[in-house]
Amino acid sequence: MPKVRFEPSGVEVETAEGTTILDAALEADVELDHNCGGNCACSTCHVIVDSGIESVNPITEDEQDMLDEAIGLTENSRLACQCQLTKNVTVTIPDTSAQFADFDDFD
Repeated sequence: MPKVRFEPSGVEVETAEGTTILDAALEADVELDHNCGGNCACSTCHVIVDSGIESVNPITEDEQDMLDEAIGLTENSRLACQCQLTKNVTVTIPDTSAQFADFDDFD
């Protein structure tokens, strides 16, 4: 069974092959935004696959289109809702909360 390690928390979970990174995060109570409910309709579950990128399914055109909206893209960026595990991976959940404006300051 594949394992996924979430950084920066260091939480690791073992899960069934074919499970998405998002589902593995939810199983392990790892906080990972997923505003669209895991339907590849937003980019809030953006993760960076630090190791094991060859152990996940290939990226689809729909996922690539959604990733274009993500903040802090890298070559190994994926949407956790679309990225299925076959072997062990380590992923970083980017901290994007500081990138959004505080709209309470506006009148």
